[in-house]
Amino acid sequence: MARFGAVLTAMVTPFDAHGAVDYDEAAALARWLVDNGNQGLVIAGTTGESPTLSHEEQGKLFEVVRQAVSVPVLAGVGSNNTVESLDLVERAVKAGVDGLLLVTPYYNRPSQAGLYRHFEAVARASSLPVMLYDIPVRTGRKIDTATLLELANNVPNIVALKDAAGDPAETASFIARAPADFEVYSGDDSLTLPLLAVGAVGVVGVATHWCAPDMVEMIESFAKGDVERARALNARMIPSFEFETGLVAPNPVPTKALLRSIGRPVGECRLPMGPTPEGWEDKARQVLADLEAARGA
Repeated sequence: MARFGAVLTAMVTPFDAHGAVDYDEAAALARWLVDNGNQGLVIAGTTGESPTLSHEEQGKLFEVVRQAVSVPVLAGVGSNNTVESLDLVERAVKAGVDGLLLVTPYYNRPSQAGLYRHFEAVARASSLPVMLYDIPVRTGRKIDTATLLELANNVPNIVALKDAAGDPAETASFIARAPADFEVYSGDDSLTLPLLAVGAVGVVGVATHWCAPDMVEMIESFAKGDVERARALNARMIPSFEFETGLVAPNPVPTKALLRSIGRPVGECRLPMGPTPEGWEDKARQVLADLEAARGA
C-alpha cells in the first residue's frame, strides 16, 4: 500500500456566491470524496487555486479538511518564493496534516541548483513527508532527473513525486535509479496506466473527483496482473480525462462545472481562471451520463 494511498484527489477549493472560501463545503466535499473512493486528498494545490488564496485561507483549509476526514491529507505549500513556502509549512504543521505537496517554483524559472536548495530548505523546515510536484507545462521549469535523484537520496523526508512531466520513458529512468522506498504518483490522469507500467504507485488526480472508483479498480486490476481489465477501465475514463482541462476551460474550471451539475455548491473559480464557458455544465452532465452507461455495460 502506498504511504498516502493509491488514489488521491487534488481537491478544488469551494467558494461562495461572493467569492469567499466556503469552509463548510470544503469539509463536506472532502468527506464526499472519501465516501466515493478517494484514499487521500491534496488541499490547496493548483487545482485548489492556491495562487488565488491568501496564506490565512490556505491555513484554515488545511485545518478544516484535516478535521473532516481520516485519510491522509497533503497540504499544498508550493510557491515561487521560498520564504512564503516556509510560512505555509508552518501553517500545515499546525493544522496536523500528513504530508506536504511542493510544486516547482513557477515563472522565475530557477536553475537546477536553485531548485535543489529551494526544495531542500522547505523539506527540512519540518519532519513531514514531502511529495514534489513536477509540472513543467505550468511552471516553466522541469526538475531534471539528476536533481530528483539527488533530492531523493539526500533529503530524508522527500519521499514521493507527483509526476506531470509527460515523459514516461524519463519517469522509468528515474524510478529505476531512485531509492527503493521512493514513490512516484501520476500527476496526469491520462498517463496513470502508462506510469503504473514503469513503477508508479498511484495517482494524484483531477477526474478522480467523479471517477475515483474506476481509478481504484484500474490500479488494483493492474497490480493483480489483469492488464486487460485495467485497459478497459482506462478506456472508460478517457472522456473524463479529456473533459477535465483544455484551452477554453483550463483545470479546475470543468471540474467545478461538473461538481455544480451534481449539486455540490463549489462556486466559480476566482479570477483569472473564470468564467465558465456557456454550456459546460451540460457537457459535464453528458460526461457523467456516458460514464454511468459504460459502468453498466
